[in-house]
Amino acid sequence: MLFDGTKLTVNVDGDIAVLKFDARDGSVNKFDQDTVQQLGEAAQALKDASIKGLLVTSGKSVFIVGADITEFGAQFKKPTDEIVNWVAEANKVFNAIEDLPVPTVTAINGVALGGGFEMCMSTDYRVMSSQAVVGLPETKLGLIPGFGGTVRLARLIGIDNAIEWIAAAGQQKPAKALKMGAVQAVVEPDLLEQAGRDLLQKAIDGEFDWQADRAIKTGPVKLNKMELTMAIESARGMVMQQSKGQYPAPVEAVDCIAAGAHEDRAGALKIEHASFAKLAKTSEADALIGLFLNDQYIKKTSKGWSKQAREVKTAAVLGAGIMGGGIAYQSALRGVPILMKDINDEAIGQGMDEAAKHFEKRLSRGKMDARAMATGMGNIRPTLTYGDFAEVDVVVEAVTENPKIKKSVLAETEQACGEHTIIASNTSSISIDELAGAVQRPGNFLGMHFFNPVHAMPLVEVIRGDKTSEEAIATIVAYASRLGKTPIVVNNCPGFLVNRILFPYFFGFQALVSDGADFAKIDKVMEKFGWPMGPAYLSDVVGMDTSHHVGEVLAEGYPDRMAPEGTSSLDLMVDAGRLGQKSGSGYYKYEKDRKGKPRKTADEDAYALVAKVQENGQKDFDAEEIIDRMMLPMIIESARCLEQGIVDTPVEVDMGMIMGTGFPPFRGGPFKYADSLGLAAVCEKADRYQHLGKLYEPTEKMRAMAEAGEKYHG
Repeated sequence: MLFDGTKLTVNVDGDIAVLKFDARDGSVNKFDQDTVQQLGEAAQALKDASIKGLLVTSGKSVFIVGADITEFGAQFKKPTDEIVNWVAEANKVFNAIEDLPVPTVTAINGVALGGGFEMCMSTDYRVMSSQAVVGLPETKLGLIPGFGGTVRLARLIGIDNAIEWIAAAGQQKPAKALKMGAVQAVVEPDLLEQAGRDLLQKAIDGEFDWQADRAIKTGPVKLNKMELTMAIESARGMVMQQSKGQYPAPVEAVDCIAAGAHEDRAGALKIEHASFAKLAKTSEADALIGLFLNDQYIKKTSKGWSKQAREVKTAAVLGAGIMGGGIAYQSALRGVPILMKDINDEAIGQGMDEAAKHFEKRLSRGKMDARAMATGMGNIRPTLTYGDFAEVDVVVEAVTENPKIKKSVLAETEQACGEHTIIASNTSSISIDELAGAVQRPGNFLGMHFFNPVHAMPLVEVIRGDKTSEEAIATIVAYASRLGKTPIVVNNCPGFLVNRILFPYFFGFQALVSDGADFAKIDKVMEKFGWPMGPAYLSDVVGMDTSHHVGEVLAEGYPDRMAPEGTSSLDLMVDAGRLGQKSGSGYYKYEKDRKGKPRKTADEDAYALVAKVQENGQKDFDAEEIIDRMMLPMIIESARCLEQGIVDTPVEVDMGMIMGTGFPPFRGGPFKYADSLGLAAVCEKADRYQHLGKLYEPTEKMRAMAEAGEKYHG
């Protein structure tokens, strides 16, 4: 054995060396400090060895999943110049592999992302399994590739394609990687190593000019100045449009590739190092890396619950409307057969149409074939009776958001179910403990709040009632995970977690409008802040009647800070029948575009209606005040939820708001945003608006944390 490490080994087989990544301390390979160090030691051993070629493989089911993100935190706290030195030292290792005096081939057997794909590109050639994926997802973390990715990919597949791959941060399938020239061959998994050996032997025999191909990767891009300018400017416009100027990493990737295009490898890498280090110090990278780690925490927590879960072989949903149809579709898609019950054929038809619509979209986009669609639709069994409910493991109640109706349906359903059937209410705001009064087995009852549209929204709130059993919670968490959703367990309270925190944001909006603010300007400011849509537009999309109902629940639950003072513009909209997109008008007017989608336009009638609550007329507010008055109530209510034990950690709050409401990911969630401002600044800002009421009153713990200089995320 030429090299024997805990992360990788090198064996010599005849005149070929085989470098195998196979970490002994984990189920996957990833680039941590130890792996980089051992790769450098292996490269030195290879340089001195009597070999004719190198084949790089993996002993895991994946190749290399990427860099170890958990190590980034410590590195990124260092000064910029130290980050530059750190990444430059790492790149010497990749350069050493690329500079070996023999041809080199990588056999990509599974996932090769980020640093994993950069490792692949440091060899001369690449053979890819038909089951593998490659890509550079660093911009999702607010970064750019730091191990030579911007340099080598631009020279392998061209600047246009490299920018598209890096800016979009997607995973590339074998066919596209082959077409673009990122790999030289795609084969079935059982043929991969032999294909790699065959390609390597051809390079050794001179059938491939590996030295000339290597020179392309290490030299300048072969575009003249005019061609380079055209390619870069076109790409920059596309990236700016997609990122909306809120994510600096994709734009920096364009600039980095442009600046290094006419440099050799050393010069281009130096530019990449500087760009990487600059991004590493941004608040966006801090938030997005934190978001990635938070997601890992939530998944780990869900796996912990699964140990106590009962298997869900069959499910049922009550209510075959858009929500019920969406739940049925999601369950059927993920292979859990589901009954869909309603009281008449018309409602059943609506639910089946909703499910069919989503299956047809997947079919039209090539995400499934006709047979898979038929199987999926076959997993949904419509019914008007409770005949087979005794056999189901889980029932999701998704009827009208009315406590009397829900209680009646829940009591009736429980009688038809087996003793161990778990019943979950898809309520968005009604107390789980109140609804539990309708059932005889409250230990088997809890909340399972899906967000609309079900197929698109990743979050599910799992709401624990006072008498809910741990087994019931675990089973619903496992079921939600199997549906491809991210479950977060929360304790029961009015509005639960997401709506309880979101609606103070809406209350801040209503107060601004009443004080004379232009709702359209508020929308523009908050969209620039990073929300996918402003509060007026969001109200229209959610539906005024829905918002009004949830607001009433919260007002009753938290009268000290959420009870309305006087009439709001929302009240007037509901009274006027302007319910948003569903009625064709709200704060905006809606007409269908060529594709049949609602398109919003300004509506003078909406302004005339809003003017009725603006007793002192219109007033112009600057962006900072709009943002503060919208966001401070959300931060403070988040703190109340955490302090009252509605959730266990700040992670659940931040992830819940990002996945459930569209909170700007690059700001990391309410707590991460508060940390970026500093709690002292948050309290100072809130004190400026204390005249607006208790929504703007920080908790005592917030003030204590501010005084101590503490953060929610350490």
